[in-house]
Amino acid sequence: MPRAKGGFHTRRRHKKVLKLTKGQKGPRKLLFRRANEAMMKSLWYAYRDRRDRKRDMRRLWIARINAATRAHGLSYSRFIHGLKLANIRLDRKVLADMAVRDEKAFAQVVDLAKKALEA
Repeated sequence: MPRAKGGFHTRRRHKKVLKLTKGQKGPRKLLFRRANEAMMKSLWYAYRDRRDRKRDMRRLWIARINAATRAHGLSYSRFIHGLKLANIRLDRKVLADMAVRDEKAFAQVVDLAKKALEA
């Protein structure tokens, strides 16, 4: 019985990997073995960084909110505490967007948080 070498399936798999590593340099886009290593690493980075992006965005929102609340004479932690006391349920993404785009509305929210802290 002749030995089956996989021909079509192997070539299809190799082409799929080489297509995924199209933007790489040197052997990482030309040679299957190096391309496969690069592809595996890049897919792992993509998986990991989809989670990291969520952390990074939250840090950015907090930094923006902190800067905006300090301009109104309040720290970030006191502001968030005031929001909880005032029962205002806005997430950090919305608050950061308000701080950047709608300063009047954000100032009203800060005033409500201040009043809740005083009471």
